Amino acid sequence: MPLAGIAPRRAVQLMALTALLAAYCAQLIGALKPNVPLLVAAAAGGLALDLYLQHQQPGLLSLLSRVRFDVMVRQLLRDMLILFGLLQIDGIEPLKEQSPLTVMLLSSYLLHFLIQGVTIMVRRDRTLPVVTRNVDVSALGLSPAPPRILARRSSHRLLYLSVPVTVGLLTTAATADAVWGVLGLGISLALSLGGALYLTTWLLPGKRTADDQRVREWFAAWLQEYRPTVGLYFSGGATSAYQANMWVSTLAALDGKPLIVLRERFMVQKITATDVPIVCLPKVADLMLLEHSTLKMLLHPSNSGKTSQVLRIPTIKHAFTNHGESDKLSSCNPYAKAYDEVWVAGPAARDRYQLADIGVDDHDVVEVGRPQLAPIRPYPGPPPADGLTTVLYAPTWEGWDGNPGNTSVVLAGENIVRELLADPKVRLLYKPHPLTGSVDARAGEANKRIQAMIAEANAAMVAEAAAGGPEGSGGSGGSGTDSTAAAGRGVERPGPEAAAELARAQAELDGLATTTFRAGADEVERMLVQSSPEAGRAEAVEAASDAWEAAYWASLPAWEHQVITDSRPGIYACFNVADVLVSDVSSVISDYLTSEKPYAVANTSGLPEAEFKAEFPTVRAGTVLGPKAKQVPALLEAVRDPERDTLVRARAELKEHLLGPSDPPSLERFNAAAVALCAKADARAARMDARGESDIPSQRRDAAEEMELEPEEPAGV
Repeated sequence: MPLAGIAPRRAVQLMALTALLAAYCAQLIGALKPNVPLLVAAAAGGLALDLYLQHQQPGLLSLLSRVRFDVMVRQLLRDMLILFGLLQIDGIEPLKEQSPLTVMLLSSYLLHFLIQGVTIMVRRDRTLPVVTRNVDVSALGLSPAPPRILARRSSHRLLYLSVPVTVGLLTTAATADAVWGVLGLGISLALSLGGALYLTTWLLPGKRTADDQRVREWFAAWLQEYRPTVGLYFSGGATSAYQANMWVSTLAALDGKPLIVLRERFMVQKITATDVPIVCLPKVADLMLLEHSTLKMLLHPSNSGKTSQVLRIPTIKHAFTNHGESDKLSSCNPYAKAYDEVWVAGPAARDRYQLADIGVDDHDVVEVGRPQLAPIRPYPGPPPADGLTTVLYAPTWEGWDGNPGNTSVVLAGENIVRELLADPKVRLLYKPHPLTGSVDARAGEANKRIQAMIAEANAAMVAEAAAGGPEGSGGSGGSGTDSTAAAGRGVERPGPEAAAELARAQAELDGLATTTFRAGADEVERMLVQSSPEAGRAEAVEAASDAWEAAYWASLPAWEHQVITDSRPGIYACFNVADVLVSDVSSVISDYLTSEKPYAVANTSGLPEAEFKAEFPTVRAGTVLGPKAKQVPALLEAVRDPERDTLVRARAELKEHLLGPSDPPSLERFNAAAVALCAKADARAARMDARGESDIPSQRRDAAEEMELEPEEPAGV
């Protein structure tokens, strides 16, 4: 494949790998001939390239490690070639001068292994069975982490300590004076020994962390002091944190003492800004400590392999909330019957469970609405006649089952975008699901082509406007800037003050939303830094997020189509600026319906439209788009002309069917469900406390009595 056809990142990696191998080849030739300038240049260049790759191309180095060509092998090969070259250079006596260099070089590697051993001991000591956030850990006497170069970056440490060694040996090669090699090796040995001794201080009582048993005792005591009652349980991968974050504000608003329970250590820092205490319990044995706490109920936004472990705790009631509702099978999973209750938004989900007949009893389904939809603004009416129509195309991903109806990206995405771009009064916002292409490569390729189409359309508008295209092809799309949706109208961008305001809002939000840690901080130091929640921080983050969203939209040209792939702005923010949504059968439709704005659903399932609407109730109040997307013009006409919008009543009815009534508010219904489930936990606890020996079933009681009456076997039998 020609280099131009390779992705830029892969091309850079290929060039770096080629340069690294070329440096070794040149170093070998320089050592064999011997050619001192070539040896010096190749060895120095190889070390410099390795240092560069450590910072800029860690992915390539990870690949080299898989084939057993890691940093240790690379540096050892580099040093051995230098030593071999020294043996070939006239003026250096191998037996008199080379031996000390060899001994000192081997000693430097032994010290590297010593530091590595101490590092492992320190990291094990600082790996606690419980990781917390927003919890006072002063009783544990935690200490800041050792320098990152010593404790966590062994490859960087080896290369940095090799710099004086390489410089000294190469200077010896150039001058035929072994003193320079001894000096370089001496500096490296001194630094290595000093680093090892300094790192060892973290194993002394003053810096050593508490042992596991003491941490468990402390955590049990904290649970008794804090006395949590309602919690959120979550386990998942790095990209799934949004599933938990969407419920954090709701949890914080419930009556009782909230608690977030996690299972993966990295997830502690991925939970959004909150004052709610967070605990991570990676091991099942530590998770069981919750059985002896006051925790009465846990919310579950997703199913995971580790969910079954917490379901073993009988003192806690469990409610499955899911992270979204759609008509797909994933929103009606048989695993749901493992929970005490299944909380759904409205009657539609209740009906879905009963029709699926997967073992979830109707009396265990509780309608609670969707409290987190509060930021979505209601339908303000059609767009201005002389303005632009903002269309949000937010397809879902391809899913795990290979069903072509899961996502429209593969079969219909390009057609949908082509039809939308063909309308001169459309402004398109394209926000694909972050997992698009993770299972089906065709979805990833289609996603790239869609983004290329949008970029090409923007460039064409700018080019034609610069060439003096036809005037008066439409109205203005906003105030404060000249805006357009087609060539021939002004394509000016907002002034520098808009970008400055966005940068200010970004800095404020980043400062609030994420805690700033020292570069070398480990999870123990983060626990120490985050031991005291900042009162009102969650509210400040919400206000800063609103300010950022306003600044973000103001910084964009109102005429320009946008591709939105970052986590910000979120999907709800996109809902608020859109006049119409185009999506797939997913929870996006259900959430968007809270605004009662027009929407369309792509049908790539192969089902006839009538059957498609019958199978997926969320579709019945929207326009159905076929794979060719020929219905787009009619959809846009209905959005712009209220008289053509015949689905207004249907959307209102479907909203209540999917999300439940607006009165009482969803948060009140959700809180009432939480209070009722906690009461069930209390009732069970009361029954267990009141249960006497006479309440034990007869078969179990008879078996216990037989065990007591059975004589002991004589010794030695």
